[in-house]
Amino acid sequence: MTTPATTQVGGPLDQGPPAEPRIGSRNRTGDKIFSGTATAAGITILVTLAGIAAFLLYEGFPALVAAPEDVPGGEGFWPYVQPLLFGTVLAAVIALIIAAPLSIGIALFISHYAPRKIAAPLGYLVDLLAAVPSVVYGLWGIFFLAPQLVPVFQWLENTLGFLPFFEGPTSATGRTMLTAGIVLAVMILPIMSGVNREVFLQTPRLQEEAALALGATRSEMIRMTVLPFARSGMVSGAMLGLGRALGETLAVALVLSPAAVISFNLIGSTNSSTIAANIALNFPESSGLAVNTLIATGLVLFTLTFVVNFIARAVVARRKDFSGANA
Repeated sequence: MTTPATTQVGGPLDQGPPAEPRIGSRNRTGDKIFSGTATAAGITILVTLAGIAAFLLYEGFPALVAAPEDVPGGEGFWPYVQPLLFGTVLAAVIALIIAAPLSIGIALFISHYAPRKIAAPLGYLVDLLAAVPSVVYGLWGIFFLAPQLVPVFQWLENTLGFLPFFEGPTSATGRTMLTAGIVLAVMILPIMSGVNREVFLQTPRLQEEAALALGATRSEMIRMTVLPFARSGMVSGAMLGLGRALGETLAVALVLSPAAVISFNLIGSTNSSTIAANIALNFPESSGLAVNTLIATGLVLFTLTFVVNFIARAVVARRKDFSGANA
């Protein structure tokens, strides 16, 4: 007697046991909430940035189109903002030049050289520098750092005075652009060293052990495995520090003796101010078109910061394909 087709194993009507649904294919309520929250947070950031840009453009537009004699300084908006923009970039670049190698060295020491018992506490101490208020850094720069640097500035003038950066005459108070750059370097050091430390610790352990097994010293291992892997992360940390330095206000306002000039002399008493410091110093006494002028300078700073971050993202996206991050 023939077995019915519906009961034949492997027959055309045999579909086997029903497949179990994959967990990842089910839409859970928690996943929907999390996805919606993340999307809302991203949209909120974009809307906030767009609102800030719109406010700065709306309030600063009268200064952009005003007659030159009506703008503070009497020469127009762009001649007014040029020394401020120059001072902002100069102070931030000085801070970045000083802080970048220090942050890499601190991060490497904590992640690969320091014993475990002191590595974590040392990392916490470095991170605590970010909790110090800007005004404290400014007061430290005025009353302690600036007087201590005067002999150093005099030596730089006597030794390297042929360079435009140290041509002098040396400031008697030490309140110079170089002092402001050093203060900014200390302020951005925690964020840069923190990013570098975390990136260094993410280096694949197998790559480090393979380099050591092949006879590389610790420094050679770091040069061959850790630094190439962390290159894009170091660029990101540097750009974060640069953005922090570009927008610093109180510390620079307290340390510098600003003037409306463009000068490369880093140790003289005549220094360019920064956009943020100029806004903080002049806003309380300003009114009318002067307020619009200060807001317009804020728009310039906003654009500068946006451009710096855009370039940083492009550099990171380009370099990550050639780093060890994808190994």
